[in-house]
Amino acid sequence: MTVSHDQKVAVVTGASGGIGAATAAALARDGWQVIVAARRKDKLDAVAAEIGGTAIELDVTSEESVNAFVAQIDRIDLLVNNAGGAKGMDSIADADLDDWTWMYEVNVLGTVRLTKALLDKLIANEGHVINIGSMASFTAYPGGAGYNAAKFGEGALTRVLRLEHVGDPIRVTQIDPGRVETDFSLVRFKGDQEKAAAVYADKLNLTAADVAEAIRWAASQPAHVNIDRIHIMPRDQA
Repeated sequence: MTVSHDQKVAVVTGASGGIGAATAAALARDGWQVIVAARRKDKLDAVAAEIGGTAIELDVTSEESVNAFVAQIDRIDLLVNNAGGAKGMDSIADADLDDWTWMYEVNVLGTVRLTKALLDKLIANEGHVINIGSMASFTAYPGGAGYNAAKFGEGALTRVLRLEHVGDPIRVTQIDPGRVETDFSLVRFKGDQEKAAAVYADKLNLTAADVAEAIRWAASQPAHVNIDRIHIMPRDQA
């Protein structure tokens, strides 16, 4: 990866599609050198080619993968922790603990792994961490217990990171989208197209580009301005 000394570098995880891919494109248009990261390398390569970025395979649930990824990063000014997701809508009584473990690993521990590994480099460049939360990080709902628990946890670690580094040259932001029409529900319902489509049918829905614009805007603010949290949702959701 070749980067000019005055060009800022952004890393976007979960960037093989959806909000991550849209964010990578928005940042690239804003002049960032973008490193896109995800497990699906074929899709990642296509995103990188389209925006003139760099694709590096990454599984945030694997310490080995995170270490190999970080070893390839010389400079970073912005980290967008977008990798995440939900599985199932079981009640607590019927909780599938494998699903709960996956949600905690990708949403919480994955965010911690990568942020911890890149934190010194981010601080050295007056950097910025943007964590992609969810309305589920502050609004509990029946059927959302596992995802709520993970996203509440991610929200807590984001707030603590901000408090731990007040006075340091680093910014910390959380973006909480509401209903966004992406593959999110398809993953949640484990490939059930009918169930996934029903989530968005006959409703106003955000697009991935809507959320990407909020991320791009937060990242574009002057270095002394910290956008703590943004809640973004369609007009018919509250």
